[in-house]
Amino acid sequence: MNDKVIIGRLGAARGLNGEIKISPLTDFENRFDNLTEVEVDGKNLKINYVKYIGNNLVVNFENINNREEAQKLTGKLLKVDKKNAAPLAEGEFYTFDLIGIQVFDTDENKLGKITNVLKTGSNDVFVVKREDEHELLIPALKRVVKTIDIDNKIMIIDMKMMEEC
Repeated sequence: MNDKVIIGRLGAARGLNGEIKISPLTDFENRFDNLTEVEVDGKNLKINYVKYIGNNLVVNFENINNREEAQKLTGKLLKVDKKNAAPLAEGEFYTFDLIGIQVFDTDENKLGKITNVLKTGSNDVFVVKREDEHELLIPALKRVVKTIDIDNKIMIIDMKMMEEC
């Protein structure tokens, strides 16, 4: 079982003192505010500071003191322990918990497996890969999605309600 959660990707080095831009891969905009340590490429890195410069999020790690060292981290993923993931409200789910869930309709017909979650603005859309390799797009709406059981990796949807969307 994977006990790490991806929260961002390291971008370009910034300046000469080892700062690196972060591309957040999380819905929690303040996720980086109190972060003290992350995993990068299987190694734990202590964070000296995270700051916002304009629209950019920038991090500086302990022992990464120059541009050359920072550039070696470009493109690497930032991970934290799953137990340290941001808390969710009732009825909310992490995307990483939804990937791989089997999807059934209310008549217990297997529709496929969730392979991606698209963020559209108005509502998320689940991408379900069918056994015939075609994709089914399911809007993440309460009237369509009847049950999400993370523990058993099952989602049940109402196809009739989906057709009305």
